[in-house]
Amino acid sequence: MAEQTLVGAINQALDQMLESDPDVILLGEDVGLNGGVFRVTDGLQAKHGKDRVVDTPLDESGIMGTSVGLSIAGMKAVPEIQFDGFLGPAYDQFVNHAARMRTRTRGAVTVPMTVRVPVGGGIHAPELHSDSPEAIYAHSPGIKVVMPVTPYDAKGLLIAAIRDPDPVMFFEPKRVYRSFKEEVPEEMYEIPIGEAKVVNEGEDLTVVTWGAPVFQCLEAMDNLPEDVSVELIDLRSIYPFDMDTIAQSVQKTGRCVIVHEAPLTAGMGAEIAARIMEECFLYLKAPVQRVAGFDTIMPYYKLELDYLPESPRIQKGIEECLAY
Repeated sequence: MAEQTLVGAINQALDQMLESDPDVILLGEDVGLNGGVFRVTDGLQAKHGKDRVVDTPLDESGIMGTSVGLSIAGMKAVPEIQFDGFLGPAYDQFVNHAARMRTRTRGAVTVPMTVRVPVGGGIHAPELHSDSPEAIYAHSPGIKVVMPVTPYDAKGLLIAAIRDPDPVMFFEPKRVYRSFKEEVPEEMYEIPIGEAKVVNEGEDLTVVTWGAPVFQCLEAMDNLPEDVSVELIDLRSIYPFDMDTIAQSVQKTGRCVIVHEAPLTAGMGAEIAARIMEECFLYLKAPVQRVAGFDTIMPYYKLELDYLPESPRIQKGIEECLAY
């Protein structure tokens, strides 16, 4: 068992899936010769060949449409869209075709493809390079949506996604691509899609988050008084999401703060808050709080950290919820 970064764990999962399954094919802009814009696929074309790791033109619609066709034909396509904001041109192919194919054919045809997308802010990138569109795809039936933040979870969830018979949107928080390492097993393993992880157990309040804000939440928790006990849940899977784990925690603590990078209005936090109200209302000691991005376009890097839910805003949200 060796220590890996998020990039290393994803690379290892892709390498092992290419090695073990001849139907797996990677494609995208610069994924082969250059190893991808973040070098996540570095070395894979040299090892597995140009027919398995395919450099494509700058054409997101074409990348997605080709992947849909390959997957319908029996392959397991793993396209990379370089940045979250570039998903727009590929939306029609993924949502109107890949997501609907099982229903359209009454189960006769499935689309086992996994779309890899670096997501979120925190790297001082320009416009269209720092968005968090997970709620858009969670709202599209027929698609599973995951966003692991640790190397261990990323490897297990990526292998599970590629083996899944239906389309999966696999978001990778670019802010933490190389920010830390942890031990990752050499052997292949799966983490079931739809299972959250309790990062820290607590009694006074529940924090639900996913992606890079997991680490900002941990930082905020470290700045709380020692007698405050916070339970932190990393959702990992955005759709389907693990309501059972959330409900068990909120019924124990009676308070909940939801944290995400995406804009506040109509974000996944609103859906989770509504479900908490439906299933845990009689247990609540305070209104559910949300700490999120603002309802604006992600600003350029000088204001980026003012937009993102950094630890001071998260701490304030926790303290306000505890004050009820």
